[in-house]
Amino acid sequence: MSVEALFQSLESRLSSRPARVVDLPGLVLREAAVLVPVFERDGVPHVLFTRRPPTLRTHADQYSFPGGGRDAEDATPLHTALRETEEELGVDRRRVRVLGMLDEVPTISQYRVSPFVGVIPGDGQYRPSADEVAFILEVPLVNLLDPAILRVERKEVFGAERELYFYTYGTHVIWGATARILRDFLNHVTQVPGMAAALGLRN
Repeated sequence: MSVEALFQSLESRLSSRPARVVDLPGLVLREAAVLVPVFERDGVPHVLFTRRPPTLRTHADQYSFPGGGRDAEDATPLHTALRETEEELGVDRRRVRVLGMLDEVPTISQYRVSPFVGVIPGDGQYRPSADEVAFILEVPLVNLLDPAILRVERKEVFGAERELYFYTYGTHVIWGATARILRDFLNHVTQVPGMAAALGLRN
């Protein structure tokens, strides 16, 4: 399977089912959106993360996907995700091919995050915002699918016990809402027929 065929299969899969929305009675959550940026380089699919600067008031020094709170001028959450990606990475929103939406995710900072998957150029020509991005992490998709990098804990969140995910890639640890979004994305990837063989994974 080619990388383009993988992207097409993901697009078809995401468009065929409605994304689950957050329903937490009694809580008023602010809207936010992120982009899960994927790209091909040298025939290999990758996923991009950013590390937030240590000076930020919230989620400092954590890995995340480009995104943020929905502004008044954003017509939809997708507009938020694309605007934030352009502001944070310098990737022209017109060059992002949106494949679809993942399930909404609530955060402890009381946001409801709408995640979108989008293909960005694989040329690595970023212009990161120093105020929002301390480091850009590009990870081959096959590495994220390695079960050895995933650790799961259980903790009470919003009054219910939930699983917390931690992905460790080298010295980089991806956790929190970003890890939950990543988990959902990878679950969709593993459902693509022929994907495991294409990436050299064992069933």
